[in-house]
Amino acid sequence: MDSVPQDRVLDAICELPAPDGSFAPAQQHLFRTLGETRKAVVLAFPPKAGGTFLRTAIIKAIDGQLVRIVHALAGRDATPYLPTLLRYFEGGVTDKTLVTHVHMLALGANLHLMNAFAIKPVVMVRSIPDMLASYWDMIESDDDALRDGLNCHIPPNFRTLAQNAKADFIVDILAPWYVNFYAGWIAYAAAAPDKVLMIDFRVFQQNPAGVVAGILDHVGLPCDTKACEAGVAYAWEIRSALRFNKGEGGRGAAYFRPVHLKRLTRMAAHYPVLADWCDVLLSVRKRA
Repeated sequence: MDSVPQDRVLDAICELPAPDGSFAPAQQHLFRTLGETRKAVVLAFPPKAGGTFLRTAIIKAIDGQLVRIVHALAGRDATPYLPTLLRYFEGGVTDKTLVTHVHMLALGANLHLMNAFAIKPVVMVRSIPDMLASYWDMIESDDDALRDGLNCHIPPNFRTLAQNAKADFIVDILAPWYVNFYAGWIAYAAAAPDKVLMIDFRVFQQNPAGVVAGILDHVGLPCDTKACEAGVAYAWEIRSALRFNKGEGGRGAAYFRPVHLKRLTRMAAHYPVLADWCDVLLSVRKRA
């Protein structure tokens, strides 16, 4: 494709989208034209769902490049940064394939931006109690995680609280983000199944190389089995540096009492779209 004039790119950056995040026809045409020139791997995972591990395996498998596509990571609730995406799709940022991992909600503005560049996100579906247990472990030991939070402020005295008080905070403050995250993405997947790939964490546990291959097929970058296996092997070797905790099922049962799990179930009940996924999202059973 011929180079896009820089003034068109600058105009597109400076022109605000509509209040709902949709773009004017000229912007939309430019973004879609650019999006057709390159592929991108966007893992829209919640925290503690294996995103850092998988992005590392994918980068190794395809010789890709990790790129931050959000303005800032503090707070972790990601909104894609248009200038970075524009620069990448017009040929900049890296000569390699962009691979990124963002804790991105399926809000209208985010989806408009993904669709504008024909980006097809990938979402991991994992037991929320298990992810909350893993997140709890992380903020107990990682000062950066304690400071950053997940779209919230974590009390600086969190580590000195009683166990039940910690569980109350995790369920009352952090769990709603996870429930909202899945309500949005599952609804989007039902409406546009070709635009987003939903992966069951239990499948990832059983066949991580197969999941890597499936993700790459989904975004239009088919990869041979040996390369996918090599990517997983590499990520496994350095898993401690990737904040890969245990990756086990059923951990939530050891962290939360029945009253906490009941509150989580009540949150999920607000979203009928989650009904068919509750056996995964609310599970506290260990994998056989």
